[in-house]
Amino acid sequence: MNPDTVTHAVQKGVRVTLGATATLIEALQDPQGVRERFSSVGTDFNRLAEELESQGVLTEQEARKFVDSVATQMPSPFAQGASSDGATSPSTPSSGPKVDAALQADLAELNQQLTQIREDLEALKQQGPSA
Repeated sequence: MNPDTVTHAVQKGVRVTLGATATLIEALQDPQGVRERFSSVGTDFNRLAEELESQGVLTEQEARKFVDSVATQMPSPFAQGASSDGATSPSTPSSGPKVDAALQADLAELNQQLTQIREDLEALKQQGPSA
């Protein structure tokens, strides 16, 4: 068995499975429509496999289009902060999420308090143990 035959068989199996899944979802949404579509197939399994494979191909194409559209809408993490000459520039505060001014003031105050506590601890360490 050559690799092309194996690849083709696996690809067909994936598409038939994808088509069967899509058909099952359709059957849950519109049982009558699926029944009419597959009533002519009967017990001809080759024809059923072909129908499911064609459904799988369509589903695969739709999924690729969806993924491509989502990928084009998402910002690229590597392009952010890059200029046209390829050099990176630091991001500006306006490029991030907007934060409430009162929250920023509280955060700045907490940072100052933390800095003061660190300085006090450093001073206590340098005094040494007091007995």
